[in-house]
Amino acid sequence: MTSDSVKSGSILITGGTGFVGRHLCDYLLGQGYQLWVLSRNPIAARKLLGERVNIVGSLDELASIDFTALINLAGESLASARWSNKSKQKFRTSRVDFTNNLFDFFVRIGRFPKILLSASAVGFYGNCGDRLVDELEHAGNDFAAHLCSDWEAAARRFETFGVRVCRIRIGIVLECDGGVLKQMLPAFRLGLGGRMGAGEHYMPWIHRHDLLRLMIFLLQHECVSGAINAVAPESVTNRQFTALLAQCLHRPALLPMPEFVLRLLFGEMADALLLSSQRVVPTAALSAGFKFEYPHIQQAFTAIFNK
Repeated sequence: MTSDSVKSGSILITGGTGFVGRHLCDYLLGQGYQLWVLSRNPIAARKLLGERVNIVGSLDELASIDFTALINLAGESLASARWSNKSKQKFRTSRVDFTNNLFDFFVRIGRFPKILLSASAVGFYGNCGDRLVDELEHAGNDFAAHLCSDWEAAARRFETFGVRVCRIRIGIVLECDGGVLKQMLPAFRLGLGGRMGAGEHYMPWIHRHDLLRLMIFLLQHECVSGAINAVAPESVTNRQFTALLAQCLHRPALLPMPEFVLRLLFGEMADALLLSSQRVVPTAALSAGFKFEYPHIQQAFTAIFNK
């Protein structure tokens, strides 16, 4: 084991109470790590995460601790509200500014973690149509792409102090207790679901369990750094995704949502998130030897709905 392979020690997690973060905490506790979660609401975080996680409300409370790893998952949901100049600034503040604040904190205390796992998103690539996209692809040119690019640039500042930085470009995370599926399931269970627009745009996805496993893999494999696409190997279109979801629920999927209605309801967010196509492949993860437990969408849906 080399000095930047993290198989034990103290980990600081931001965004630890979210759809991914709270389950990551359980997973890491099971692996024997000591966890610290930075939260704006420590009381609510305690109720969610239990007594085994150390919870603090400010970075100043952490100045005396030597962290072996930092996992930065913090960020206001891009789907939390219709986009406006005000909401876009919140997205930037909670990602770019917050990551810069983390960097400044470690500079101030004079000690850095060995590794930073920094969340990003496949929105980095913009709308790529049906072209296969790996980690060598340049950033796109819409708001989400610029946001992800600036977010990653803030994370890369840690590299100047010898930190191994993994920029995890996360696709649509699948589980039924949150994320996209939780929003889609009520309509689909009533037989009111359907594709978005023509349904030919690609939806890069990953089962939440595989995302958690990938994060552990990155902690423990010092040879991996840089951009990592956190998506399953199988690419599916929105048409394929929604048809299979309806099939798994034994319901029809007969009510497509026209593009003009999506744009009317969601404005700029419709094109950037709901209709944008990224046929992303996890080249870096596969090349490093990571094995997906759910490489195919059928496997993922079977695991989710047959518990």
